[in-house]
Amino acid sequence: MASEHTPADDIVYDLVSIQYHALQAAEVYDKYVEDAHGHEDVVTFVQQCKEQDSQRAVRCHELLADLTKKGGIG
Repeated sequence: MASEHTPADDIVYDLVSIQYHALQAAEVYDKYVEDAHGHEDVVTFVQQCKEQDSQRAVRCHELLADLTKKGGIG
């Protein structure tokens, strides 16, 4: 018997996807900073992007933890 698809499935998938992509991007930002050497405005921008993605990943983790504690949504 197939299980029924729920909105919680979508929310969890979406949050995991956002978290995954934010963490994946954070891995490459150091390379971008190296590429931008000598262009401090670009270096600053890339570092800001890295920090924002790090914060985004942490927030996704918090939201996923909350959903897990609550047993998802109905």
